[in-house]
Amino acid sequence: MARLLGTISTLRWQTRIKLWLAALLAGLMVVAFAKLADMALGFFAYLTSGRAWVPLILTPTIGMLTVWLTRRFCPGAEGSGIPQVIAATWLAAKGKPVNTLLSLRIAFGKIFLGALALVGGFSAGREGPSVQVAASVMHSIHSFFPHSRALRMQDLILAGGAAGVAAAFNTPLAGIVFAIEELGRRLETRTSGVLVSTIIISGLVAVALLGNYNYFGHLKVGNLDRTIILPIIVAGLLTGLLGGLFSRLMLWPQQRKDLKVWRWRNEYPIYFAGLCGLLIAIIGLVGGGLSYGSGYMITSQVVSGELVLPWHAPLTRFLATIVSYYSGIPGGIFAPALAVGASLGSNLAQLLGIPADTIPVIALCMAGFLAAVTQAPITSAIIVMEMIDGHEMVISLMAVTLIAKAVSGRLSPELYQHLALGFRTTNEPAGP
Repeated sequence: MARLLGTISTLRWQTRIKLWLAALLAGLMVVAFAKLADMALGFFAYLTSGRAWVPLILTPTIGMLTVWLTRRFCPGAEGSGIPQVIAATWLAAKGKPVNTLLSLRIAFGKIFLGALALVGGFSAGREGPSVQVAASVMHSIHSFFPHSRALRMQDLILAGGAAGVAAAFNTPLAGIVFAIEELGRRLETRTSGVLVSTIIISGLVAVALLGNYNYFGHLKVGNLDRTIILPIIVAGLLTGLLGGLFSRLMLWPQQRKDLKVWRWRNEYPIYFAGLCGLLIAIIGLVGGGLSYGSGYMITSQVVSGELVLPWHAPLTRFLATIVSYYSGIPGGIFAPALAVGASLGSNLAQLLGIPADTIPVIALCMAGFLAAVTQAPITSAIIVMEMIDGHEMVISLMAVTLIAKAVSGRLSPELYQHLALGFRTTNEPAGP
């Protein structure tokens, strides 16, 4: 009996150590992605500084190269990555293979090709892709456990996806809520320990290498009173309408496959990516360059009060993000969605006559638009709350995200869940 108990204890520790090492690797890869993405954005800024015409050549070329490399070497790495993770949890729960959606090859491809797309100025983020990267790392260790039932594959995928959000945004609480609200829609007792430990380790790696930072800086919100009610209602309705439209446009290729434009994209994906790149360059040229890249730097300046955006900034970012998704490059929509929300908030504050302290209105629109797009209101509120160090706004953020989600839900089905259906159908083998 003592020998048996000793063997069980050894197996448990082997499982824990391998799990922790995988979480450490996931955190390192997410941090590496963040660093590489920053370098890519800086390189694009260097290439285009004082040369507004460069994107007309650079962006289509990078778009075609990125899509060709993705389809040739890393199929499954295209798009955000979150729908792939959701589809993988569904398939894993049924005992189906998920190697076409999650693998180390896809993870490394997502990092390098996602950064390459940013060199071309595509409006894409690294946060959604970080979910697929971390989930791929956790999925890859399943076969190394002492026995296959040590941890279920779907639990590892769920934990990896949550760790990706936590490490990318430095928001551990949002990672846990995102796993419950968007990825798994449930949290069992056996899953919770894996989830929390993975998030903690991946988050510690991000803090150790990047510092205990807030995504858009440490900004304090002053005391709020009942005057915030009108901005909450207006921001909720506005972001709900625009976010619902955004989601509907994102689902257009999936829901209307019969249209000639999507048939042409399927037949000539490389040329289509080049055309999208040219359109993104034109949008950027018309919009004064505000729609290029992830939008992180511009959003940081808006949130800190250093920059007031023109009226067309939300429109150009909105369009550039949609076209970037249509192109088929690896890239997410979290950061661009937050950028759209920040620019909306900047304009809305001016319209409502709130020039003195625009941070609350900007934060409301960021959370509202992200909630309207993802239809995950709690995750969106917590992400913005943790990012801007604005815990005083928690009730206001929850209110605006619930309004935005309700309005968006009338216009469009849930974005990630419906995109995941496409990956699930494509990758699920026929038969029982």
